[in-house]
Amino acid sequence: MQNLEQLFQEAHQKASNTSKKLPPDIMLRIYAYYKQATLEYNDYFEQDEIDLVRAFKFNAWNQVSHLTQDEAKKLYIELINSLNL
Repeated sequence: MQNLEQLFQEAHQKASNTSKKLPPDIMLRIYAYYKQATLEYNDYFEQDEIDLVRAFKFNAWNQVSHLTQDEAKKLYIELINSLNL
């Protein structure tokens, strides 16, 4: 069986290379899981620099901040695979 990191990298390649148009809410979930999987949660955005798009991205990431990096990787993989990219 493949290890988590390899599966995560394969899912990231699928997501990065797709030409499929995805709904904004799915894109935000993909973003949030990826950020949580690759970086520990922190105060990445300074409040005075947040525009609307960044605010949505930050909010999506904040909603998954309770996940460990491995949990976020697993959810990212499941989401990407469910999209049949």
